[in-house]
Amino acid sequence: MAYDFDLYVIGAGSGGVRAARFAAGFGAKVAVAESRYLGGTCVNVGCVPKKLLVYGAHFAEDFEQASGFGWGLDEAQFDWPTLIANKDREINRLNGIYRNLLVNSGVTLHEGHAKIVDPHQVEINGERFTAKNILIATGGWPQIPEIPGHEHAISSNQAFFLKELPKRVLVVGGGYIAVEFAGIFHGLGAKTTLLYRGELFLRGFDGSVRKHLQEELTKRGMDLQFNADIERIDKQADGSLKVTLKDGRQLEADCVFYATGRRPMLDNLGLENTGVKLDRKGFVEVDELYQTAEPSILALGDVIGRVQLTPVALAEGMAVARRLFKPEQYRPVDYKMIPTAVFSLPNIGTVGLTEEEAREAGHEVQIFESRFRPMKLTLTECQERTLMKLVVDARTDKVLGCHMVGPEAGEIVQGLAIALKAGATKRDFDETIGVHPTAAEEFVTMRTPVAG
Repeated sequence: MAYDFDLYVIGAGSGGVRAARFAAGFGAKVAVAESRYLGGTCVNVGCVPKKLLVYGAHFAEDFEQASGFGWGLDEAQFDWPTLIANKDREINRLNGIYRNLLVNSGVTLHEGHAKIVDPHQVEINGERFTAKNILIATGGWPQIPEIPGHEHAISSNQAFFLKELPKRVLVVGGGYIAVEFAGIFHGLGAKTTLLYRGELFLRGFDGSVRKHLQEELTKRGMDLQFNADIERIDKQADGSLKVTLKDGRQLEADCVFYATGRRPMLDNLGLENTGVKLDRKGFVEVDELYQTAEPSILALGDVIGRVQLTPVALAEGMAVARRLFKPEQYRPVDYKMIPTAVFSLPNIGTVGLTEEEAREAGHEVQIFESRFRPMKLTLTECQERTLMKLVVDARTDKVLGCHMVGPEAGEIVQGLAIALKAGATKRDFDETIGVHPTAAEEFVTMRTPVAG
């Protein structure tokens, strides 16, 4: 049968665009459907605008520390609308770049909501198109628990478009999005409370990292409330919010921001017209080739719920395009040693196993840790400390994990991720000459294990 397209991609986020562009480059006839914005969550309401806001929040520290280096500053003024307007302009520019990337690579762009009619057919804007393969890359969507008054809360989607900076913000959640936005609001001057129902935030990260960040955020004056959860939210006559906790306490805020999880975005997608199956959490079930239970339909990125990171979606998109249209170049995505950063203030960078994971996996571990006040702060009053940690297999000397909390942690760990991916040993680290004076050199000068 002759199809209109070899590949029809639903969703123009990172993974979908990568799969579409490369498939077209390999000679396939490709279309992409997008109902919202080009670039997906990351470009529009995720990592890119978030990092811009993190940069904005960081200036408060820079101004505070400048006097130690001889700079006299008048009182700094911050204007939220200016930051948001400039952020919007940059996101619009990136939307245009994504459009050009698609169109210039020969991909047909359909703007509207696409629905799967059957395993080889998609309907959009009243038209139907056939495709040999359909790729679901619709990503995720933040969800707010349906407690009384939940309509008064916002998610990350709305946070990027607030008209003004709230004076008092209550951030709910213990994942990286909650921690990052708490740092943004706090750094920009809002009175910020981070509320999490668990014992300590960032579950799944190394224990030393979690504790160190807790100490640093507390030092900075952020109100951290663990083992706490919201019962209801009531809007007051003056527009403020009264938040009642499950333990009976009441808090007041001008903004309640929920970052308690994301769901796969499958609304009105027409999956009931196919044999596609979902797992118990509602994500699309796929095999190692990103194929669903319906052979002609594939899925990747956040919608499959594996590793929900932009570079992972990009790698998955590349793998799908190669397998379908350039099989001689196909290589499976390796999910081991994926580096990641949390743009909290201070930043976290991490790659490989946590100490807890290494012990659980049966490794005999040696732990190397260093905590120090960065050189930049020695002329200031700031008492922030950096944490660096290596998790090493005592039997093989192989470095299993690398973790950092401190300035530019993501930038530093990206380079170390290559070393860990290549199988570096602690001896390799020890024999590498450091770049002096830098914080990063500490990773090659830790000699004495702190625990085993």
